[in-house]
Amino acid sequence: MFNIEKELKKLPTKPGVYIMHDKNDKIIYVGKAINLKRRVTSYFRKTNKTQRILNMVSLIDHFEYIVCDNEAEALILECNLIKKNMPKFNVLLKDDKTYPYIKINVKADFPDVYITRKILNDGAKYFGPYANAGSAKEMVDFIKAKFKIRQCKNFKYKDRACLNYHIKKCLAPCMGYISKEDYRKQINQIVSILEGKTDEVQNELKKEMNEASKNQEYEKAAMIRDELLAIERISQRQKVSNISDNDIDVIGIARNEFEICIEIFYVRNSKMVGRDNFFLKGLNDEDNKEIISSFIKQYYTGRSFLPNKIMIRDDFEERNLLEIWLTEQANRKVEIRVPQKGEKVKLVEMAENNAKITLDNKEKSNKNVIVELKDTLNLEKLPRKIESYDISNISGEYMVAGMAVMIDGTIKKNLARRFKIKTVYGQDDPKCMEEVVTRRLRHSIEISEEEKKNLSQEVQSKYGKSNGFGTLPDLILADGGITQIKATLKAIKNIEKEIGIKLDIKVYGMVKNDKHQTRALMDVNRNEVEISEDIFNLITNFQNEVHNTAVGYHKFLRDKSMTKSKLDEIAGIGTVKKIALLKQFGSVENIKNASVEELTKVKGINESLAKTIKENL
Repeated sequence: MFNIEKELKKLPTKPGVYIMHDKNDKIIYVGKAINLKRRVTSYFRKTNKTQRILNMVSLIDHFEYIVCDNEAEALILECNLIKKNMPKFNVLLKDDKTYPYIKINVKADFPDVYITRKILNDGAKYFGPYANAGSAKEMVDFIKAKFKIRQCKNFKYKDRACLNYHIKKCLAPCMGYISKEDYRKQINQIVSILEGKTDEVQNELKKEMNEASKNQEYEKAAMIRDELLAIERISQRQKVSNISDNDIDVIGIARNEFEICIEIFYVRNSKMVGRDNFFLKGLNDEDNKEIISSFIKQYYTGRSFLPNKIMIRDDFEERNLLEIWLTEQANRKVEIRVPQKGEKVKLVEMAENNAKITLDNKEKSNKNVIVELKDTLNLEKLPRKIESYDISNISGEYMVAGMAVMIDGTIKKNLARRFKIKTVYGQDDPKCMEEVVTRRLRHSIEISEEEKKNLSQEVQSKYGKSNGFGTLPDLILADGGITQIKATLKAIKNIEKEIGIKLDIKVYGMVKNDKHQTRALMDVNRNEVEISEDIFNLITNFQNEVHNTAVGYHKFLRDKSMTKSKLDEIAGIGTVKKIALLKQFGSVENIKNASVEELTKVKGINESLAKTIKENL
């Protein structure tokens, strides 16, 4: 049993990294400290903390720590652990965009080189991210053309070489025409080139070329010469994008009540050559300094090329430490500057202004559709929170429902919920809808002590069990037409009758076209309201989300039931014993026919349990 107070006393006063775990042993936070004892202890004492940190502390079940020689070493370890584990309470760089990387699965006998947008902890080497897919593709095409590595995605030995071998684009490892060792040399050279270490590769190739010429292997020497020329071209191209005194990344930040936008301007040779933006959510109570510090750590971790300078608005505590880390990573001086006057201040202000515009435009594009929906349905207030429900079953079996939530025009996957139908037997979708909506609404209604006096104990017990559902919705979109509209309205009336409070929730149905897409919205009087293309796209995505939630849950329960057997119904038989029995006898029928003595030979099955198994089967 992990005793936090006892473990806090054991903490050293040295620098290092601390790792917080929840009760499921999942890493929920990673941090570094100059003094581990002072830093970790502060989380469990009454000090001013942000709401995010308070929530994190409430979930800590145990922690561990790694002592480092100095703070710089702790910083590197912290960055790597955050990148690997993506702890939910760290400030995480999550963006809608994914950037291309070049991947080499160095563990394979004959590795391929290809583009990926997903980094896995699989032991492969990743290079990037590249500014765009075009530049990454150009690099991969160059590598495959000049080094003649395999082109096929799924490598397997063949009866004959493919066309790529005959047109001299591949050395045909599938036919054994090149050994693992020689192929590995090619891969090592490619890795060195992608890491920017071209001098060593060029020197080695020159020796091989000269040796081939001496031995009058002129074709081999010519092939190596072509490789050298190609590497030279790549080297020159990289030098063009290398860092000069005027190569700067300018970082601006803007925020609203929902999210934060970070904008980066890329200035190369005194010209702005590009820009990018990232959105961060759930950090309303964090200050800009903490966010920028965390952003720099994650954004620049593992990057092939770093700017000469990074310019920001405000200084922060870790700035000097991050400069040391970036300098070591780049093998040259990298500075983080906080300009005070002149053109550089204006550049930071420009990045901030653009971050604000980007944030405003994103908010407007989503909210504009919600405003349009309000006007289309003639609602009194903006439907900021919209919910939809979908029922899924097969002939009344495995009856479930899915719930999807949209806030300010954005689907919130973390607020999706799944329900097992509890009170309906047989296929009756409207009754299922009534049950689910009634259950869902109860979770978001808080009853005061005064109001409780007028309610029976039975009614009181149904409320306040969980507020994981958040506030009540402004609008419910029923998936299924007039019968589902009426079922949803009946559920709302059920709640209103129970607690004597009028709920301000509007309900509309989604009218489908031949492709099962929403073509219009319908009110309880069967009046159809035509919708624009923007609203159509919004609702179609929403409809797909709730459908996938319901169907996914139904499939999960159906698949789970298929793996059940009569053994699951016997007291004392858990997963381990069930697997052991089936492994020993092959089937439930064979277990049924086995003697008590034979059953007791299985690990964990005593005579009493064996008799119970026989009686039940």
